[in-house]
Parts: sequence; structure tokens; C-alpha cells
Amino acid sequence: MDFGFIITIFSLGFLGSFISGMVGIGGAIINYPMLLFVPPLLGYAAFTSHEVSGIGAVQVLFAAMSGILVYRKGKYLNKILTLYMGISVLLGSFIGAYGSRGIPETGINIVYGILALAAVILMFVPKKGLDDIPLDQVKFNKWLAAALALIVGIGAGIVGAAGGFLLVPIMMVILKIPTRMTIATSLAITFISSIGVTIGKVTTEQIVFLPAVIVVVSSLIASPLGAKAGQRINTKILQWILATLIVATSIKIWSNIF
Repeated sequence: MDFGFIITIFSLGFLGSFISGMVGIGGAIINYPMLLFVPPLLGYAAFTSHEVSGIGAVQVLFAAMSGILVYRKGKYLNKILTLYMGISVLLGSFIGAYGSRGIPETGINIVYGILALAAVILMFVPKKGLDDIPLDQVKFNKWLAAALALIVGIGAGIVGAAGGFLLVPIMMVILKIPTRMTIATSLAITFISSIGVTIGKVTTEQIVFLPAVIVVVSSLIASPLGAKAGQRINTKILQWILATLIVATSIKIWSNIF
């Protein structure tokens, strides 16, 4: 494998994982379009959508795990929300990942585009007073949370994501979870989801081993750094960073579909 190609994959994985740790997502929404479009722009062989989704599944697993370690001692992780959404998203992600082998390349891109578009819409819904809620007084509908996580898990499993980029706006807009609690809890839910996604991708042979290893190494370095940075940045800035990323990737995917 060409050294320049290795550096390219490592750099893309590092960037995606740093941002994912900072805003509480697994990183697939960033890494999916970058791994799909950047290598051929630099003259390297292009990955297929199935290969990118497989690499993304493994990357998200380790990126989320690394991010959780930064938040594990804080008061931001909501264990009840993690339990309800985690179990549902694990089931959904395995179903989506296992069933994705029968979906054509364009179909995977369309599912990704739909998820990203839904996230864009939710990110721009006003969230006034969200971060004024005391963390010990946060309440939410447990069964609604579980149902939404199941739906997200199925779609995210298809594209090799863990659904964090959609779970974050759902938690803030629909469930009314404060931003920092959303980020910490989303990383935990994303980790659980990524287990189902990875198992589904491995059993259907959709993972390219060496690129996946390179991205994992970059994730283990970058995700904790991003999570630490996220603890120091204003919550409004974090929301705008995530919204900007989702909008940009959504536009890129839909432009290629059409």
C-alpha cells in the first residue's frame, strides 16, 4: 500500500474522530463522504460505498469508546437514557448492517442522504433554554426515546454509522436533553450501536482490513483530544459546528445522487 495513501487515510480518520469526540457523534457522517470522495481526488483508487460503510463502522466503535473514557467520571452521562436508547439502537443497527449487503451502492448513499437531511432539519429547530435545565432535573419519555433509537439504528446500520449525528439533534430537540449531557450520553449510545453495526459488517464481509486498522489508530489518538476540547467550548459553538458539518455533507451526498 502506497505511503501517501496511508497518510491520507490516517489524516481523514484523525480529522473525523477529533470532531466526532468534540460534538458527541461517532464520526461516520464526517468520514463517510471524506473516505468516499477524497482518495480518488488525490489520484488513489476509490472505495465502494460498502467498503466505506464497513471502515466507518469499525472507526465509530473505537472513536466512541475513546470519547466515553473522557466523560466517564463527569456528571453528564445519563445512564437511564443510555440504557433505553442503547438497547434499541443496538438491535436496529445490527438489522440495518446485516441487511445492507443486499442494497446497491446508490441505495446506501440515498439512505445516508435521508439521515443527514433529517439531522439538518432538527439541528435548526430553536433550542431556547435547553442548557438552563439543571442536570439532576432532566426528564424524558423513555419509550419514545427507545422507538426513535430503533429507527435511527436501522438507517445508521445500513451506512456503517452508529447514528450519533442524528441521535444528538433528536435528544436535544425532541427529548429536551441539555447539550453537554447529550454529547456524553450520545457517545455511550453510539458505542453500543457501533457494536451491532460492526458485527453486521464483519459477518457480511464488508470491511477492508488494513484501511480500517489505520482509521482505528487515528481514532484512538484523535477522539479523546476532541472530547477534551469539547468540554471547554461553549455549547452554542458546538451546536453550530455539528450543524455546519451535517449541512455540508448532506449537500455533497445529494449533489452526487442527483
